[in-house]
Formats: sequence, structure tokens, C-alpha cells
Amino acid sequence: MKLAMLLLALLVAGYLVATRVNINPAHAPGDPLDAFNGVSVYYNGAINHVSGRLTTPGGYNLGLRYQCVEFVKRYYYERFGHEMPNSMGHAKEFFAAKVADGALNRERMLLQYRNGAASVPREEDLIVFAPWAFNRYGHVAIVSAVGPDFIEVIQQNPGPFGSSRERYALEQQGRRVAHDRVLGWLRRP
Repeated sequence: MKLAMLLLALLVAGYLVATRVNINPAHAPGDPLDAFNGVSVYYNGAINHVSGRLTTPGGYNLGLRYQCVEFVKRYYYERFGHEMPNSMGHAKEFFAAKVADGALNRERMLLQYRNGAASVPREEDLIVFAPWAFNRYGHVAIVSAVGPDFIEVIQQNPGPFGSSRERYALEQQGRRVAHDRVLGWLRRP
């Protein structure tokens, strides 16, 4: 019993360190890593690291600095001047389960499409990933390229050693992103 408790304590301590402490000596939080259409992606360090909140000069909340939500909201704000009515929320909350495929998600004022339904992802769509064991908040990114059988996303805060760009295969004539956690994507009307 004592060994099990010790192992559990070590696991919890390891998780806390890995998700809150920058273990990559090559970068510091705030280092620019990439850019898409003139909007920069910054290094966050550990997945749960927070460097304060970023707001626009007019007071619109872009989110917690260097988190994934801050990047996609900053991208849509800088590229399109888009301010979401609901300026709060975790990544998983960008996809509203009750919104029909192709309908308006009023909290984000973006059209919402389900993974595997009728729509094909497009460049500059905001893509939403469900939570998982090591990230209970979910994840969001921007579609940076679409090919006949893949999409590429650009993302902020993929982890201390993660890449700012990832590719996923497309299935079902390009309508399904082959990633178990992709819920769907949002698009400007």
C-alpha cells in the first residue's frame, strides 16, 4: 500500500512538473516560433503555464497569453477584426455540441461544421480538438493548408517539444480529419 501511494505521489508530482515547468532549454515563454499570414505563434513552455491575459487596446479579451485559445482568437482578430461575443472559455468550449452542422455558433459568430459531415476543412478555419487525459481543456488551432488528402494546422502551445505545425490525413472524400479528438471546425460566414 505504501509503495502504491509513493508511486501515485510520484506520478502526480511528475505530471505537475511536466505541465507547469518549462523543460525545454531551447526556448523561453514568449519566444516567436512561427507565423501564418503575419500572425505570430509564440512558445508557451509547459502546457499549463500562464503568462497573464492578453487584451486588445479596446479591451477585447484574447485569452491567456501563449495558450492555444489566445492564438486563434488573436489570429481572427488581427486577420479579420473578428471579436467573438463570448470572449471567455477553454478550447473545448469553442465547439457547441447542440449547433447543427453548417449552422451559426452564436457564441463565436462563426459557422460550425462537424468532423465527418458534409463540409471540407478550408484554410483559415479554426479547428477544435476534444480534451484528453493530459489536457482536460481541449485544443484549438488554425488550418494553415489543405491538400487532396491532408490538412495542416498551425498551433500555439502544443507542449514544450511539440511542433507549431502538424498534418493530419483526410478521409471520406476530405470530409473527415483522421484524428480521434477533432470535433470539427469553425469558419467565418
